[in-house]
Amino acid sequence: MWSFDHEPERSRLSERYDLSYDTPSECAAKLASGAADIGLVPAAAFAANSSLMVIPGCTIASRDHVKSIILAVRHPEGIYGVKRVALDTSSLTSVAYTKILFAKYWQTTPEFVPHEPNLDTMLENADAALIIGDPAFVAMESRRKREYRTGQKLVYYDLAHEWHAFTGTVWVSALWGIRPESVAATRLSSVEIIRDFERSRDDGMLNIEALSVEWSKRMMANSISQTSIRSYLTENIWYILDDACLQGLELFYRYGVECRVLPSIPRLRYL
Repeated sequence: MWSFDHEPERSRLSERYDLSYDTPSECAAKLASGAADIGLVPAAAFAANSSLMVIPGCTIASRDHVKSIILAVRHPEGIYGVKRVALDTSSLTSVAYTKILFAKYWQTTPEFVPHEPNLDTMLENADAALIIGDPAFVAMESRRKREYRTGQKLVYYDLAHEWHAFTGTVWVSALWGIRPESVAATRLSSVEIIRDFERSRDDGMLNIEALSVEWSKRMMANSISQTSIRSYLTENIWYILDDACLQGLELFYRYGVECRVLPSIPRLRYL
């Protein structure tokens, strides 16, 4: 989102797009209801909404460790002793991946329950907790402090790494979805929309240092360092929707249907 948030492109783009920020699952819900025209939505949303098109070129993915999608396990027997999993439902895709990994990889059948993303309260009610985004990032950075505070030693599974170890494919979290009717209602061409989003992606990748400074200030209360943020943005996240990502998506959708956590295998249509 670099160009949408920073000059010199911000003013130009503000004439084309009205921005709002929400969780990935809420972005998907707003696209489905027509409350939004474009959204960075969980990959799983395309299995539930066949009318959406993909803005090509951009993604949020990870080719191994992602660091911000974590399954924290407190059971002394580890993953194979887990009977109940508390799920942060802010990303439909991460929930689907979690269920697939339990079914296909670990081959166990725990109970899954939705829960607000608070690690302490999640683990009061479950053997394991799926946490996503900032709560996961903070949990990984402060895990030694938590162990000292609670006396509880947890095992942390980076789910993108587990997926990669199991399948050898890329973990794909989110894609830019667009309602096709919204394109017809605007004077912008498909080429212009694609160019805006790809340029913002590329400009962001050229400004990682500035992003690291900016976000370390925003996350100062959680003691997240500039170094950690820079490492996350450069080593953990992959931003280009390439053939490797598409192969990972294809397998995710197939496994999702086989495990009955996704309604269908979508045929992705591109803007």
